[in-house]
Amino acid sequence: MKICVPSSGKGGLDDLVGQHFGRVPTYTIKDTETNEIRTIENKSEHMGGVGLPPELLSQEGIDVMLCGGLGDKAVQQFEQFGMEVYVGAKGTVEEAIMAWEAGKLPKATSENACQTHDHHHNH
Repeated sequence: MKICVPSSGKGGLDDLVGQHFGRVPTYTIKDTETNEIRTIENKSEHMGGVGLPPELLSQEGIDVMLCGGLGDKAVQQFEQFGMEVYVGAKGTVEEAIMAWEAGKLPKATSENACQTHDHHHNH
């Protein structure tokens, strides 16, 4: 299983969780089968590239996305690509992964998605 966390800097387990998943510079990915940690650059349209983050991350084989929060439309996009999304991630990437593994992060739903995010960004 591949777990992805938006990273606020260069990525890695010690980096802080980025609070706007679409505008972070990097995503840190942990493969739970191999314990491999790798970082990918955010090349989505938010960062001057092409495509939306859910689409790009699906190409990396991501199974689970851990976010601070995100809009309802983004939750739906991740689900369309078969990825589960959990919210409430904070601290370092490693702390977010440990919180998820301990069952402390709730699964994203339309009820706990940030409604103002959708209206503000309109995507």
